[in-house]
Amino acid sequence: MHSHVNSIWFLIGLQLLIYGALITGTGIWELFYPPARVVDLAWMHPAIWWGAILVGLGLFYVIHYRPSRTISN
Repeated sequence: MHSHVNSIWFLIGLQLLIYGALITGTGIWELFYPPARVVDLAWMHPAIWWGAILVGLGLFYVIHYRPSRTISN
């Protein structure tokens, strides 16, 4: 019987990737439809920056810790 254990970092990478895509999407949406109440540093578009950072980290973890296709003893 073979057991296959996925790394927790792969799952964390998936979560970072999903959250980053959602935050980046929100930031892009706010470019075209600005909110009614604007905060002080809105001109820097932090949602786009932080979303992109999360997507990058998520991709790194997903690629680096992806489950292997080979089964070893």
